[in-house]
This record gives sequence, structure tokens and C-alpha cells, in this order.
Amino acid sequence: MRNAIPRRRQGGAVIITTALVLLFLLGFMGIALDFGHMFVVKTELQTAMDSCALAAARELDHHPTTAIDRARSAGMTAGNLNRVNMQSPTWSGQGQISAVDITFRDAAYAPTTNPALADYAQCQHTQPGVGMLLMQAIGAFSGDTAGNPPSRSVGATAVARRSHAQSTCPIPVALKPSAGGSAPDYGFTVGQWVTLINEQGASQGGEIGWANLDGSNNAAETEAELNGSCGTRMGDTLGTPGVQTSVADAWNARFGIYKASSGPDQKNPDFTGYAYTALNWPAAFNAYDGTPGAGAPASAQNFVAKRGTYASCADTGTKVKGANSCESITGLSLNSFQKLAVPGNVAGGHMQYGRDRRIVTVPVINSASHVIDFACMLMLQPLSIPMTNVQLEYRGNAGATGSPCTSSGLPGGMAGPLVPVLVR
Repeated sequence: MRNAIPRRRQGGAVIITTALVLLFLLGFMGIALDFGHMFVVKTELQTAMDSCALAAARELDHHPTTAIDRARSAGMTAGNLNRVNMQSPTWSGQGQISAVDITFRDAAYAPTTNPALADYAQCQHTQPGVGMLLMQAIGAFSGDTAGNPPSRSVGATAVARRSHAQSTCPIPVALKPSAGGSAPDYGFTVGQWVTLINEQGASQGGEIGWANLDGSNNAAETEAELNGSCGTRMGDTLGTPGVQTSVADAWNARFGIYKASSGPDQKNPDFTGYAYTALNWPAAFNAYDGTPGAGAPASAQNFVAKRGTYASCADTGTKVKGANSCESITGLSLNSFQKLAVPGNVAGGHMQYGRDRRIVTVPVINSASHVIDFACMLMLQPLSIPMTNVQLEYRGNAGATGSPCTSSGLPGGMAGPLVPVLVR
């Protein structure tokens, strides 16, 4: 008769086996959870790199001195607004996107540092110190008490460039070609000041008139579209509205000029509100990056320079009226407006809330009000009260490689305005 194994010895073997199996399963669970953590961090970091590349590519307008600097600044700002490492706003203190993470390539995809040649923006960042927390616990359980938590590095890359769009987001005005003018510039010269006629129906060839992008004639729609409207395509028919004075609120907000009940935290201005009239820019030509001409005040600088200092409509001041004010610099009347966005790069309204709001896309229309192309223009002046004509500066065809206009819109078109798109 065989000897029976004592029940006590069998029970001890089961406990040991179960413990080993649980430790084995815990190891697999640790691997799954920690690598799941890494996957989340990778996804967050990729989103940040995509934002960085798209924002940087938007600035690549081939400007010979500023394009790359603007692109790096925009890329870092947009990318670092994202949260990484389980939605940490500081990326767990492991370092965010810096200037060295953003590089550029030319049309042949060769590395370049020349602003006039940069076509592609690449954002590449490695996030170190992604903790393997459960694996650390397992290590401690197994007797590893060295106190050095295991960690891994996670990297992501994105590349973007500007490409033609199927649709775009213009402002509700329409440019009529000059007599005999044809594509791509329709009789205009880059730097030329073009008049926006207050009475829409009175605009002639070589001028701009108000035009509703949805094809309606509703005056209230014009103001709504100035606050943002996307989807305009080649061939669309634009409306011919009458214009209400309330449109000045939306227009002037882009200059950081507000009535008492509003401000830059509610309606985003451009990075600068500095405006251009014959009073402070006697040349009446190329206010974008040119020189003011003889007789200009010493403080007069072009749009690119004023953007770099976050200047207000009153330059370094905050007054709408009186000495050293928006009105005294421009000679315009802003009767019902009381406030300016604060200038400067220390918590100023233009710096804190600024967006690309004055370099705008404008539909070009034919005699039947059909959209035949898109122009890029700089909004030069706020609207006066009572409303009068104002001017915009022609900056070229919106689809030109060096256009400073880059709109939001649906990519994939063969011509037309440019939008930033991811290519990698």
C-alpha cells in the first residue's frame, strides 16, 4: 500500500505555486500598465509636435529676415500649450519644446537656416524620465531597494509645410480687379494701398467693397463673419450687404480697440494695433516691411517691427484720445471707443491674447460677384465713427509661395490660399 502525501505538504506547495503565478501575472500587468502609460505620453507628445509643426509652418512666408524667427516662436508657443505626461502642464518638469527642437528644410528637403528658403518646419522632441511606476514596485517587492526608479524616454516628430486649400476663411469684403488686370495680381502691386469703400455698391474696379461670404444681403451677417467664417471656395457667389456701424466693433477689435464693455480677453486683437495712415506713414506704400518715407514721426516703424514689440494703436501708450493717443497718431476719429489693448511684452494684451488678425485673405470677384481667386491683404486702419472709407495693403496673391497669408481651411486644393498641413 502506497504512502499518502500528507495534506499539510500539499497545501504548502499550492501556496508557493500560487504566489509564483501571482508574481508572474503581476509582472505582466506591470508591463502592460507601464507601457500603456508610455503610449499615452507618446500620444500627448505627438499632439504637441503636430501643433508645433503646424504653427511654425504657418509663418514660413520666405521673408528674408523674420520668417524663421517667427516660425520658431510660434512653434514653441503652440506646442507648449499642450500637456504631456498624463496631462501635466509642466510636462512633469522634464523640459518642454525649445528652439533647438525646431528645424527647417528647403523645397528639396535639405536642411536650411535661410528664412527665404525654408519650406518645411520640423519639430522633434524627446521626453525623458517617463516613470515605470509599477515595475518599480515589483522591483521593490523582489528585493530591489536601490531607490532608482526605472524610466524610459519617449520621442515624437512632426513635419509640416504650407499647401493650397480647397476652402478658406476670408473676411467679408471683396476685391474688384483693376481695369484690364488679370491673374495672379489683377492689376495690383505688392505694397499698394487699396480703398475699402464704405458704401458697398459704390466700389469700382481696383477697390474693395463689403461682401457677405454666405451670399446674403443681411447687414448683421457681415459683423458675424468678421468674427470668423470658414468654407468659402472658388466659384461661390458673394452677397452685397448694406453696412451697419456695429461692424466697426468687430473690425476694430483686431486693432485692440474696444468699447467699455469689451476687451482683448473677449475679442482677440492682432499682435499689434499700430495703424497706418498718410499722417504717420507718408509713403502710403508697403507698410508691411518697408520704410515710412520723408516727414514721418521718429516712432514710425513698419508692421513687422511693430508686431515684434506688441505695439498698440497708440504705440507704447494706452489712450484712444488726446495727446500721444491712437487718434493723434492716425488722425482718425474713434468717438465711441474708449479702450486699447495694453502694449508691450510683459503681460500686455497684444502679447497675451494676440493672434494673426490683420494679415487677411480677401476674395477676388468678377462682375457677377463670383469668387475667382483670393488676395492677401494687410488691414491698415481701424474704422472711424461715423464710418468712412479705410484702406488695406495688397500683399500679393494668397496662393503665392511667399504670401504672408496662411489661412485656416480644408487642405487639398490645386490653387488658392495656403493652409498649414502635416506631411509627416
